[in-house]
Amino acid sequence: VQLQAYGGGLVQAGGSLTLRCTVSGVTFRDYLVGWFRQAPGKDRELVATISWGSKNRFYGDSVKDRFTLSRDNNGNTVTLQMNNLKPEDTAVYYCGGRTGVMMVTSPLQYADWGQGTLVTVSS
Repeated sequence: VQLQAYGGGLVQAGGSLTLRCTVSGVTFRDYLVGWFRQAPGKDRELVATISWGSKNRFYGDSVKDRFTLSRDNNGNTVTLQMNNLKPEDTAVYYCGGRTGVMMVTSPLQYADWGQGTLVTVSS
């Protein structure tokens, strides 16, 4: 299984960024994908996760109403649209995956990880 993360960069507070995660080597319909982030000195935390049919989405409290997660099952891609970014959103963002359809939110329950991509929000 390979997860490839794209996007990230430097943006001013109030701006937007889009992160994408492309998955290969797995049956995508049976695969749960989520975005997580880790700031310096902090634990990795869930940003958002989405089920195969996009029926179920879960967002971390700090990003609700600002971030939107979508899934393209034909392209094996999960996209995180981040709007109204704040300096506290600064972190390395990781896409994580696991086989199965059950929605889980702990990073400890995700077996596969892409490389991180840095998001920096300046004030």
